[in-house]
Amino acid sequence: MQPRGTAAQIVDIARTARGELDLGAALVRVTIGGREVVTAAVGESMTGVPATTDMHFRSGAVGIAYLGIVLLQLADEGTVKLDDPISRWLPQLPRADKVTLRMLGSSTSGYPDYVTYEPFIDRIYADPFRQWTERELVDLAMSRPLWYEPGTNWSYSHANFVILGQVLARITGTPVAELLRRRVLKPLGLTATSSQDDAVIPQPVLHAYTIERGKYEDSTYWNPSWTTAAGAVLTTDICDLEASARAVGTGRLISARARRTQLDPGTVGLGGPTKNCPATICVHHTRESHYGLGLMVKNGWIQQSPSFAGYSAVQTYLPAKGIAIAVAATRGRTTTAVNSAVTVTDRIAALLNP
Repeated sequence: MQPRGTAAQIVDIARTARGELDLGAALVRVTIGGREVVTAAVGESMTGVPATTDMHFRSGAVGIAYLGIVLLQLADEGTVKLDDPISRWLPQLPRADKVTLRMLGSSTSGYPDYVTYEPFIDRIYADPFRQWTERELVDLAMSRPLWYEPGTNWSYSHANFVILGQVLARITGTPVAELLRRRVLKPLGLTATSSQDDAVIPQPVLHAYTIERGKYEDSTYWNPSWTTAAGAVLTTDICDLEASARAVGTGRLISARARRTQLDPGTVGLGGPTKNCPATICVHHTRESHYGLGLMVKNGWIQQSPSFAGYSAVQTYLPAKGIAIAVAATRGRTTTAVNSAVTVTDRIAALLNP
């Protein structure tokens, strides 16, 4: 049982952070043991339009956690083994005989990230409304040298998850969007979460703004087709994001063995920069913070922290205390942090778990 006033303290954290970080809006939902502590919105979606808790926003990398869950489900069912090489499905990819399903899910394949590649950066900012194909994205990544030998290091590469989506679709003969709907969204009752093939966001919409191109502009409908596997580009609301945090954090959709694999600290000690991998995405992993299979484990919290074009969010769960926190935030004119939702989340976590 939380002390009286905890809900008000959480709202105050969001309101204070909005001022300090110059956020457009912050949406929060917190539960403990599955019971609501608070669901609230502060700030504006657009000038004169208050943010509300039913507004939809992009949830980016949360879809990567779902891809990992589907992969683990298939392994549970005996359809695949995690150490199967991807040459079974995509033999044309470099080192496909050495890269495994597990390496894609844990981002240890050595495949480069197209997002940090200058030609991609130039194109995305020249036309942020462009619809990208998976082939374009994979070709861009593979035009760069392999960052390291498969399985020998760790680096966050969007290419891993685009490729994982392709492999899952080939294994099952089912498009990724339908796989996620059947195996994740429907079983969890995430009725406000959906996959979009383009820049559409269901109403009501939390608008986003960014200064990434050197001017403050509305980025709500920038095209997210490059962010992850086709079919895993999701929008959601704050209630679904909290339910997702709880479900992923408890391993609700996978076996106990699969959950151990999902949280496995196999990347601990990896992530040191190599000559090809930028230090910004080759972060060294420790026992306190490491990448599992499709998600981060951070001081006991199980989380994902997506960000895209002025949107940022966090879903996180602390199994030891049954605390689930969901935060979504949008940038203001002077916001510099890539993911301000992390700051809000960390302050709420410190309140609830000193």
